[in-house]
Amino acid sequence: MIVAIMAPRSGKTSGLAIPAILSAPGPVLLTSNKAANDAFTTTVDARAEVGTIWTLDPQQIAHHPREMWWDILADARDLAGAKRLAGHFVTASVDESSGSDFWSTAASNTLGALFLAAASHRRPITDVLAWLAMPADRTPVDLLTDAGHHAVAAQLQGTVSGATETRDGIYETARQYASCLLDPDVAAWVTPNDDLPEFQPFAFATSRDTLYLLSKDGGGSASAIIAAAADAVMRAAVIVAERSGGRLDPPALCVLDEAANVCRISDLPDLYSHLGSRGVIPMTILQSYRQGQRCWGEAGMDALYSAATIKIIGSGIDDADFADRLSRQVGDHEVQTTSVSTSEGGKSTSVSMRTERILPPDAIRALPKGKVLLLATGIRVAMLNLKPWYKEPSAKVVGPASARATKAITERALAKSIGQDDLGLSA
Repeated sequence: MIVAIMAPRSGKTSGLAIPAILSAPGPVLLTSNKAANDAFTTTVDARAEVGTIWTLDPQQIAHHPREMWWDILADARDLAGAKRLAGHFVTASVDESSGSDFWSTAASNTLGALFLAAASHRRPITDVLAWLAMPADRTPVDLLTDAGHHAVAAQLQGTVSGATETRDGIYETARQYASCLLDPDVAAWVTPNDDLPEFQPFAFATSRDTLYLLSKDGGGSASAIIAAAADAVMRAAVIVAERSGGRLDPPALCVLDEAANVCRISDLPDLYSHLGSRGVIPMTILQSYRQGQRCWGEAGMDALYSAATIKIIGSGIDDADFADRLSRQVGDHEVQTTSVSTSEGGKSTSVSMRTERILPPDAIRALPKGKVLLLATGIRVAMLNLKPWYKEPSAKVVGPASARATKAITERALAKSIGQDDLGLSA
């Protein structure tokens, strides 16, 4: 159960994520907002030798062709799953402090009801967009009633029949949360397609396959889809583990790089409390402790940090409070002080002991790139030197493969750009 807090350009991908992926014995999941010269290009060829590569790239971070689809509504066929899916779209759009106001809560409930209506009758998620555009459409209410979800149908009907200003405000908020699906190229990745293989989380949990989840961060991103896919994989792995005697063997590695930007799972701190005991190994990588607090709140980040059995702290810790907290955890040591005084009777020497920090906060802030603090359960804090992937013997093979994968991304991007220019000229 790993949490890594390291500033940008401090070696968290080259020294942590990539070596972990290359040495993983079972299935691997990676979330990222980069592709070229990153964990994706560095590991894709090596992982292709041990299993199938699945790439979910709705915003074309790697300009990867759509060679798969994933049923985003597969887990939304009951109320709990539908509400959970709606929660991913809300969490991707708002921070923890504003995610519980009236409009967010009402929009989340409405989205959950619409997801449940679509999933109950195997409708595509694009139907949800049509219902959001037409609040007066009774189709979702009828579908919920036909599926036996009478209470949810009544609640949705109450929203639709309420004051026009309130209804429109709720639906507009819900539309904003689901806005990434308005792009047909994004929605196509999570819409059924008989001509492409379907990614199935339960089958993935017992394989040696690799799932790359790529999304931009910031406004308009597809991070809700990425979070929903990562969540579905981890939950499926837990269920498979429970059916297989308690633990996955071999374990599944879930590298949540840029977790607070592209994979904001609202209850990740709660998941941390039992994922490890099921053979699901999460590695959440953050740029700072405060970034985690903005995403999960102060209590949530404290829970996530406390549940991690391995904490890795790298360079670039500019949070004075967090640096002082780490300094206290490293501990104190006794320092001998010798003083000499001179008087008419001659010189006298006295020796005293004083306590001082082993590693003061300013030294933690000044940790050089490549050095990290390791806080692991049951041992004293240790300082380590990270060994990046390019210093391993396998770099002779991995390096050229990474260069080829990066070149392929560039070629796909250029080909797409030329194609778009040609379309513009012909128009």
